[in-house]
Amino acid sequence: MKFIPINKPFLGVREKKAVNDVLDSGILTDASFEGGKYVKEFEKKLAAHVGVKHVIAVNSGTAALQTSLMAYSIKAGDEVIIPAFTFEATANVVVACNASPVFADIQSDYTIDPKDIRRKITKKTKAIIPVHLYGYPVDLDEIKEIAQAHSIPVIEDAAESLGAEYKGTQTGQTDDSACFSLYATKVITSGEGGAISTNNDELAEKLRLMRNHGMKYGYDTRILGYNFRLPEMAAAMASVQMDRLSEFVSARRRNATALTEAIAGLKGVSMRQTKTDRSHIWYLYTLYIDKGRDSLNERLRAKGVGSSIYWKTPVNKMKLYEDLGYADVKLPGVYDAVDHVLSLPVHPEVTESEIQYIAAELKTALETK
Repeated sequence: MKFIPINKPFLGVREKKAVNDVLDSGILTDASFEGGKYVKEFEKKLAAHVGVKHVIAVNSGTAALQTSLMAYSIKAGDEVIIPAFTFEATANVVVACNASPVFADIQSDYTIDPKDIRRKITKKTKAIIPVHLYGYPVDLDEIKEIAQAHSIPVIEDAAESLGAEYKGTQTGQTDDSACFSLYATKVITSGEGGAISTNNDELAEKLRLMRNHGMKYGYDTRILGYNFRLPEMAAAMASVQMDRLSEFVSARRRNATALTEAIAGLKGVSMRQTKTDRSHIWYLYTLYIDKGRDSLNERLRAKGVGSSIYWKTPVNKMKLYEDLGYADVKLPGVYDAVDHVLSLPVHPEVTESEIQYIAAELKTALETK
């Protein structure tokens, strides 16, 4: 059995043609306020899918988060509540704005705990960034209720959740902002890239300025901005990938269902992202392993199963954040998760026979560890 990676990009003839069309045109990027032909095409498709008025394409998911914080004027002295169980970019962008991340605990399904948000919100809190981790939406209603009571925005970190729904609504359908990633292994990809969705006209205008050095009509910088533009080649690829999004999501759900059925009744493992009021897109199929997670991971990888641990170190215990004084934050849910989560491949190119192989090797490894 060949090695089955945890995730991979899915690129075909149409993506290659789109990139070649950009190369043939000679217009590799566009510094105009609205962006180039393919940037606008991608933005239109993503906005229609999410169900928002505006999408602003940028050159990474991190840039999407940072631009959103800048647009809300997050600055030194401000606090932003985020989960500690996430990729470090969620925290890094807060520090980049000279603000302070406030690390919140997570629930048993690995999403930020609204109760801990309530405990940690202060007069200094200027935003909340919940993360739809593994492609599974957070409890948006409760989080938005908290935010509205304090007149602060909710910036959704939807990097892993394109195509997921919360109570029938796509993640990213918001009057605040939501941030998507187009990294190489995400649900759709442009290699590197990102996007921000919003229904707020004024915010969208500001975001478009900020991704382009604050310029609107050429060299006329109006507010502080950076070069966060998405190049035309990346946008062309992303536009084609948008056409394939439902195909990708359907395949992930099909594989996740098959794997769940194949390991049904297996002792020592459990699936914790199961609430019926939201739809999972299975960016990562993540199990809770009762005992021996690390040795189980090693056994599976030795057998060609690309199992992976996301995340083994919470953000507050990474060296940067230890040096900033966050190491001793009490986060029992986070510390439990980092010792027990294990993700298995269910991406669109995993075959039915590979799903059965993964299930069989998981069962064997659990029985012999």
